[in-house]
Amino acid sequence: MIATDLFAQRATLGRSVRLLSEFRHERSDPARFYGALAADTADMVTDLWRATQPDPPAGHTLVDVGGGPGYFATAFTNAGWNYVGVEPDPSEMHAAEQVRQAGPGSFLRASGLALPFADGSVDVCLSSNVAEHVPRPWQLGAEMLRVTRPGGLAILSYTVWLGPFGGHEMGLTHYLGGARAAARYTRKHGRPPKNNYGSSLFEVSVADGLSWASSTGALVAAFPRYHPRWAWWLTGAPGLREFAVSNLVLVLRPPIRQK
Repeated sequence: MIATDLFAQRATLGRSVRLLSEFRHERSDPARFYGALAADTADMVTDLWRATQPDPPAGHTLVDVGGGPGYFATAFTNAGWNYVGVEPDPSEMHAAEQVRQAGPGSFLRASGLALPFADGSVDVCLSSNVAEHVPRPWQLGAEMLRVTRPGGLAILSYTVWLGPFGGHEMGLTHYLGGARAAARYTRKHGRPPKNNYGSSLFEVSVADGLSWASSTGALVAAFPRYHPRWAWWLTGAPGLREFAVSNLVLVLRPPIRQK
């Protein structure tokens, strides 16, 4: 079975519209927005797992690099995973303290560029919307592959710079250039953006992600995260994909070593 077969059935236009409509609640009701995103992500990862593995998720360990305050922990635990969140930013870890105290999962403060796990020690390593926030995104990817066991899954999903959401809270002004967009935001709001170009937000392209993933020999699938299945062809369209694929998912499976 192809790795994306199960998830492709879920990737409908209705799902895309529903997720986009939830985005408007990100600031006013973060629990609603991130709860919906977490549930959708857990569905995606579980579908990818079931398409490539003989066993259900129950009892298997999932490490979430950049897991944040705990919304993802609840969704993944409900789906049967043993969830471990890794978060380098203490403010993110405490942003929803009540969620973490009431919710399941384990949490570590560590960098995704140097994960505190042994080689081949976890079943799934996930990174959702983190790669664009680190200066060396493919070092993050390499670390994820290192800790994932042979036959497991490393799933790296990131926001594409030239896509409509590449500028994050700076909106579409990132098309003026990252430094100019950050300066414009600072003048308008009297403070720099949280996702500040060059320090906590970097340009990451579809082409670079596909090139890196292909070079590992472990790539099994790549698709636009929030698009309906009939629009996945955009991933294979050079140039156009940089603007049309707002978020790219790279699914990698370290090969099982032959004895």
